Order: sequence, then structure tokens, then C-alpha cells
Amino acid sequence: MPTTLYRRGRVRTPDHPSATALVVGDDGTIVWLGDETGADTHAAVVDAVVDLEDALVLPGFVDAHAHVSHTGLGLRGVDLAGTRTVTEALDLVAAAARAGRGRPVFAHGWQEQDWTGGRPMTRRELDRASAGGVVYASRVDGHSAVVSSALVAASGADRLDGWSAEGFLVRDAKNAARAAFDGSRSRAQRRDDIDLALRGAAAAGVVAVHECGGPLLTSADDFADVLEAGRRADLPATVGYWAEAVTEPEQARALLTLHGARGLAGDLNIDGSVGSHTALLRADYADEPGCRGTAYRDVAAVRDHVAACALAGVQNGFHVIGDAGLDLVLDGYEQAAALVGEGVVRASRPRLEHAEMVDAAGVRRMARLGIAASVQPAFDAAWGGPEGLYAQRLGPERVPGINPFASMAREGVALAFGSDAPVTPFAPWAAVRAAVDHRDPDQRVGTPTALDAHTRGGWAAAGEVGGLLQVGTLATFAAWVVTATDADGLPVLGGGTPLPLCRLTVRHGVVLHDSRA
Repeated sequence: MPTTLYRRGRVRTPDHPSATALVVGDDGTIVWLGDETGADTHAAVVDAVVDLEDALVLPGFVDAHAHVSHTGLGLRGVDLAGTRTVTEALDLVAAAARAGRGRPVFAHGWQEQDWTGGRPMTRRELDRASAGGVVYASRVDGHSAVVSSALVAASGADRLDGWSAEGFLVRDAKNAARAAFDGSRSRAQRRDDIDLALRGAAAAGVVAVHECGGPLLTSADDFADVLEAGRRADLPATVGYWAEAVTEPEQARALLTLHGARGLAGDLNIDGSVGSHTALLRADYADEPGCRGTAYRDVAAVRDHVAACALAGVQNGFHVIGDAGLDLVLDGYEQAAALVGEGVVRASRPRLEHAEMVDAAGVRRMARLGIAASVQPAFDAAWGGPEGLYAQRLGPERVPGINPFASMAREGVALAFGSDAPVTPFAPWAAVRAAVDHRDPDQRVGTPTALDAHTRGGWAAAGEVGGLLQVGTLATFAAWVVTATDADGLPVLGGGTPLPLCRLTVRHGVVLHDSRA
């Protein structure tokens, strides 16, 4: 690797507040940080010099929750986000079916509340649009979908829980249809999707991605391909979480070894999502009386999984969104702690994905048990507030306190930010801004806290140390074109100021993205 001097920037480092330059050695580590006077000295002896053109240099972002191959699939599929009518959405599906000459169509990102009439499309409408083809049209949250009759026949979804004659699927029926659709991709196509997604992450300043896979989410081959891609020097790193429950420590160790996973966590579902009426609630959904969501496992199952993993020294965790879901999972953690010891549970570095409707008591329970929160600020930006999706589904009075980032930070719950791509895109500065400008003023955090959660916090959630630019650390950073900075030298994110643009992304000294290339 050539030695490289990066100069004439603004390097945010605790070692040298006025640093404008750094040198990356031939082993990919930072060997020097300093100002332009020092840079002049190094310029004569390094192999290459890069002019940062006053860009702001920060540690690279970590996305703590994503589905990589499905993100790539979505990028080359039909984007239904922003469509305003069922007809508009169906026209896009029809165009893709014609262009693909009968190949399966993946469509993603629709929300029925955005459409005139407020209803999903139907199976028969997809059949007509695709001329009888295979179509999987995923709701934006990924917890429900509408599928064509050809895909129903291929998957057997009509014989499973969660089936409806209109083609709107949840739970087992949705999982079966998704698995059948995924099976239509060749390995080459899947690898291309992974490459496409990770290159998109790098272009957004992301240097590492936590992949959330599992038997109901992706195939073992898909998961392995994502981890393999992350070992390439020219792509962001990938850290894998496999969502499969266990009851014995030996099972936990065996699964970890089999899949090369960091932990048995991620989207090991307690419940579903608010948008698909499957998040587990204490009280009925406001727009669907009698419905309180879905519990995919009980307290005993949580207890057994956590205890087995903790005794094996395996990181554990769950997907959970609803308030009753949080009650259930935290009861399970406390029962596991009673069995194996609270210190043993804490040492396993447990994490919860989303944890959107956790109340003040639940936050304190998380802090006591050492449970990290892998959260998605973009969810609040998209669906929070008194007139957003949460208010429609739950009623406005239940919205305050959802996604309680400030409460978590105050109580000492470790935060790690992510996107849940393809639910929301790789857009870390948008996530930081969403946390800073939370729709509930009581849950806003400062820019330094949000930035830390999307950098150092992501590494910490995976049991690694990272997110600092210091001599002797691996050179993993991003350089940003910034319109305005605040008193701390960080980007101004409010008031209509444009978000920073990624000029350069570097991982372990290797350039992953250069906007000028």
C-alpha cells in the first residue's frame, strides 16, 4: 500500500484540535496527524499526496442494521416510494415487467397511507400489471407485502398463517413468498446486488455495515456472500448477525461457527412493525380495533436464548418495536439474568434492534442489563410527529416518547445508529439530523452524541473499538464537503442547510469512494 498524505482539510481528532492533515502508512494506519507546516515536511517523502480542499475529515460511519443483498435488490428493482396512487405504482410495476421480459419483479417502498383511498394494491392488480408474472411488492417496513398469483403458487403462501385472498401477506405467508422470490435470483445476481449495496454505502461515507440475516430473512448462502464481500479491501466491512434462537450453549457456539456470525441477534423477531400492524402493543391499534399485533415468541423463549448465549459468551439480541413487545423481551432478559447472573448477561453485550416504544422504566431496565440500542433515527423523521404514521396507527396521544434517544443516552444505554436498509437508505447524515431534530423535542440529542452513535457506537455494538482518528489506529474515515459548521466544527444540520456531501471514503487506508474519480 502506498504511503499517502491527506492535507488541507479539517481533521477532527482528539489528539490535535487544529489538525489539517494526516499520513497513512503502508500498513493502513495513521502514522502522523498535524498542520500544514508538518504536511510540507511529509509531502517530500510519501508516495502520494491528496488535497482535501478544505473537506471535513471524520471517522467513517457504521450502519448498525441493514439487509445488504435486499438493499441491492431494491436498488435495481422498482422504487414505489413517493407514489401517490395505486395506479401510479402499478404502472411502474408494469413497465418493469415489460422491460424485464417476464423476469421476476421486486418492488419496494410503498405505504398505503400515501395513496389516494388509503388501500394497498391487490394480487389481481399485480397479475394484470405483470401479465401473470412473478411480483413481490414489499411494504416499506418489510413486514408485509402484496404478491402476484404466480408467486403465491410458487411459494404456497395461501396455505400459511398471514395469507389473505387479496394477496396482502404478513407473518409466515410473507416469509414464504419472500423466500420463494429470493430463490429466483442466481448466485451471480445476488452477489451483484451485494456489491451494488455496499458501494452505495461507501458513497454515503459508511465504512462498516451490520448485516441482519437469518432463516426467515435470507439464506445461509446469502449471509455468507455478504460476509465474504465485507472481507474485500475495496468495500465496507460487514459484521453478521444471525437470527436463530437456541436453548443450549453448545447450539449457540455451533451456529456462530457455522455461519461466521458475530452474534445470534439482529432480526430475531419478538414482534413486527407499526406500519404493518404487527408490532406487539399493550392496547389496540387506533386504526384497527381489536388488533394488538403479533408475538413471535414468548418470555420463556427469550429467557432460554439469552441464557444459552450468555453462558456460551455469544452476543444475543432481538428485533422489538411495540411497548408490549418491550415488556416481553425485558422480562425474558431479567429471567435469564436470574438464571445465569446479571454480570454474565451484561458480559454477552446484548442488543435490541429498534426498541421504538420502550418507556422510561424499560430504558432503565436496558441500562441495568447492559443492553445496547440499535436504532434508526430516520424512522422518526419518516413516521413520527402528531400527523405521521405512528399517530395514524396508534393515536396521537401515544406518539410522544417513541424512539427515546435522549432518554436512552441519559440513562447510559449505548446507542448505535443504522438505517435498516432497504427500509430507509444508507444516509448517515440524514440519520444524525433526524436524531438532532427529533419530532419530540424531549428526545433530541446533540450533534456530537448523534455522530458518536453512528461511528464509535456502531463499532462498540459489535464489540470492537473504532470511531476515532488517532496515530496508530487504522485509517478509516470519510471526508465531507460542508456548507457551514457550528462552534464545535461540526456540520450545521438544521435551518435548510444542505447535508454534507461525501468527497472521500477510506477504510484501512484503502479508498472505497472518491467523488472526483
